[in-house]
Amino acid sequence: MKIKIPLSVLILIISLSILAPIIAPYDPLAVDMKSKLEPPSQTHLLGTDSLGRDTFSRVLYGGRQSLLLALIATILSMCLGIIIGALAGYYGGALDSFITSISNIFMGLPGTSIMIALVGILGPSMRSLIIAIVVNSWVSFSRLIRAEVMNVKNEYFIDNLKNIGGSDALIILKHILPNISDSLIIVFVSKIGGVVLGVAALSYLGLGLSPPQPDWAIMINDARPYFRSHLQLVLAPGLCIIAFVWSVHSIGDGIRDRMDVGGLRNEDF
Repeated sequence: MKIKIPLSVLILIISLSILAPIIAPYDPLAVDMKSKLEPPSQTHLLGTDSLGRDTFSRVLYGGRQSLLLALIATILSMCLGIIIGALAGYYGGALDSFITSISNIFMGLPGTSIMIALVGILGPSMRSLIIAIVVNSWVSFSRLIRAEVMNVKNEYFIDNLKNIGGSDALIILKHILPNISDSLIIVFVSKIGGVVLGVAALSYLGLGLSPPQPDWAIMINDARPYFRSHLQLVLAPGLCIIAFVWSVHSIGDGIRDRMDVGGLRNEDF
């Protein structure tokens, strides 16, 4: 029951985003200055924005790039974190000390500030956003993988594999990582919500996805001058962001409770 409602919300958001070209009644980029800032009506369910664009259509399209970007960036962050964390946890020694020192530095820096600095240096683009998110997010996966690998590598079956000539790569890929997949899934699911918030924050600041591309954070930024008289322009995309992040984090908590993975802490997410 704990997962059913958030999962339903998440499926609904993803489905509406995917089916936006079919469901949306208007072109989200179509400008109609004669219809600007219209209130909600049968013609425009959520009214129109300052350029006369249909708000409902833009909300449907708004999650497409943000969610896709979050998924790609989180997968890349996880892959990088797995490689670095597995090497540190399996081999230990000086390599582990070096990687741990680097990860501690990243953990001590404000994540949003790192992303703003990187996007500012590289210039606003999809590639810059992905790089900024990966640089900011790999530590969560790396620290988890390192700790789990250090626990699993001391098991008897790992020693037996080494004794019969099993290579390090084979042991890590086929025997250690599958044993820690539960913890990895939980962190991955929970991390996506934070990545969406990061993308939204950068887009709101003008450093993320660029207008006129429909995006929830861009819609909120564009609606700031009109939020007193046309609250729906801010409320609709804002509720979408809140609903997505809440559903993802709730699903992550529910999976953690069902799997009874007690070693994970909130800061790992």
